[in-house]
Formats: sequence, C-alpha cells, structure tokens
Amino acid sequence: MENKTIRRTLYKVLRKTGVPRKEIELDATFDEDLNFDQVDWALFLYYLEEGFKINVEDEEISRMHQVKDTLNLMESMTY
Repeated sequence: MENKTIRRTLYKVLRKTGVPRKEIELDATFDEDLNFDQVDWALFLYYLEEGFKINVEDEEISRMHQVKDTLNLMESMTY
C-alpha cells in the first residue's frame, strides 16, 4: 500500500472514530490532543483493523501515542 493511501485510510478511520478533520495532525497525541477514552480506542482499533485488513496486537497498541506512530505502524504492517 502506498504511503498516501495509508495516510488517507488512517484519516478515514480517525474520522469514523469521531475525530474532527481539523484536529487530525501527525503530531497529535491520542490521549491529550484527541481526548481518546477506552470507547474511542475500541472503536479506533476496530475500524483500523477493518480498514487495513490487519490484526493489531496489544504490544503494538502500546506504542501508538501519536497519529504518526500509527501511520508508521500501518506502513510497516502493510508492506
């Protein structure tokens, strides 16, 4: 999957989770900037796995602090 396609898919996942488009930035943190709670995380992971046709392990989830962390993970998992 091409980087631009991965980013576009990730942004769609964030929008489905309820994040306003203007708040989606690569440096945005899930907990502080996007105010993710447990429900947001559950939705996000569900849509992420569906959108990318992958299975995200707990160890990988713990490394997702910012949007760019997730983008990097998706790039490594889809190549």
